[in-house]
Amino acid sequence: MKTLFRTTVLLSICLIALTSMTFKPKRIIFFGDSITQQGVSKNGYVTLIKKSLDSTKYDIIGAGIGGNKVYDLYLRLEDDVLNKKPDLVVIYVGINDVWHKQSSHTGTDYDKYLKFYQALINKIQGVGSKVVLVTPSVVGEKKDGTNELDADLNKYAAGIRALAAKNNLPVCDLRKVFADYEAQNNPEDKEKGILTVDRVHLNETGNKLVADQLLPLVK
Repeated sequence: MKTLFRTTVLLSICLIALTSMTFKPKRIIFFGDSITQQGVSKNGYVTLIKKSLDSTKYDIIGAGIGGNKVYDLYLRLEDDVLNKKPDLVVIYVGINDVWHKQSSHTGTDYDKYLKFYQALINKIQGVGSKVVLVTPSVVGEKKDGTNELDADLNKYAAGIRALAAKNNLPVCDLRKVFADYEAQNNPEDKEKGILTVDRVHLNETGNKLVADQLLPLVK
């Protein structure tokens, strides 16, 4: 009888412990520049992903700051990402590293870009978080390599693909996705208005395209 009583008490304690345990949702941080900063707006890609996922199972955070380049992300990595203890970090940076070399001569040389990017990967993985890489999309939407910065963007995107392969990480290849979309949907060869509002920042269609591409990689 005593054994039965003790067993009942133990089972009750275990049941109470199990019911009182707080379920921890999967925390995903989208880490990047103004494209990600705008991604948390009403129709932004971060918001669309958040709406597509069960809020009891996923905690979605946007950590984008306008004008950021890869070394800016590295400098704020501790405060804006690691201290929040994410399960997964999506790194989407590169547009300004290329674009600002032309516009303000403050971009990031290719070799330094890859070194900082690898350092981001190392630090994020060092705390046990998973990583998804994203290739830079567009600065201008003309087709067939006729935008002024296409060659550089292709080079930097290839570098991200190589880092993904080297580190055995998933990559969302927006550079290719955008090029394929423009080939099919930009017959007038417009420089903006198909996926972007200003050659760089995403319109509603662009945000939906990015969300659709990233969603399977963050679930």
